[in-house]
Amino acid sequence: MACTIIVGGFFGDEGKGKIVAHIAQQDRPAIISRGGVGPNAGHTVNIGDKTYGVRMVPSGFVYEEALLCIGTGVLVDPRVFLKEVEMLGVKGRAFVDERCGIIDEAHIQRDKGSDHLSKTIGSTGTGCGPANADRVMRIGRQAKDVPELSEYLMDVPAEINETLDDGDFVLIEGTQGFGISLYFGTYPYVTSKDTSASQMAADNGVGPTRIDDVIVVFKATSPLATTSGSSSPSVAAASSRSSARAASPRATLPPANVMRNTCSRSGPELAALPGLGAVTPAPGVM
Repeated sequence: MACTIIVGGFFGDEGKGKIVAHIAQQDRPAIISRGGVGPNAGHTVNIGDKTYGVRMVPSGFVYEEALLCIGTGVLVDPRVFLKEVEMLGVKGRAFVDERCGIIDEAHIQRDKGSDHLSKTIGSTGTGCGPANADRVMRIGRQAKDVPELSEYLMDVPAEINETLDDGDFVLIEGTQGFGISLYFGTYPYVTSKDTSASQMAADNGVGPTRIDDVIVVFKATSPLATTSGSSSPSVAAASSRSSARAASPRATLPPANVMRNTCSRSGPELAALPGLGAVTPAPGVM
């Protein structure tokens, strides 16, 4: 068995997508599963002359043999997820844990309508904070409550742990960065949950003794909170049992045209699902 977690060491926008794509192609995981907050951050993926913006499906979709999962602790906007599945042509290998919290239109309106969140904190307006608040209050919906997601439901932790038991490789893709962790970041200017490697493991139901490597991605320039796309170079510092692995082949970046890390917070309005309405992602940092 082998399980690697990739996380950001700054404030997001470090270039994690490059590292995920490279390791996915190099190590050929059976599963690439996403942890983190939800659709409030993403990557722009360039494959040949095509560009894809993804905020829900793991950016490791470039490796076509892997199952693509969204872990239990991640918030799901069904409109974003279904649009990406269709856009990327990954139906049949993209799955959502049945217990994922759901972002409804009401969460987005609360997010955008709060001066504290939208102006003081700098929320993306994607509904993640209010949806996490409803999850804590035990009033939020789960993925199993959304009919449109029924064919995509999976017990993700069970699938991951069975895969590890079989001796196959699992890659867990983190989002954002340590600097905006709800617990360890620059509070109150943080996102709505923890963003550390331990949280990514918990989001996917993987125990700490099953993690072999944690790769922390840093920018080579001064850290800045994510507000828009960045083409700054990135470096990866990998840690295994507290040993530096900066010279590891895994720290070698793929060609620049493989993947460019940026945020997908603008673009065409997403199509509505019954009872959910339509949404256009707003700019922001959290």
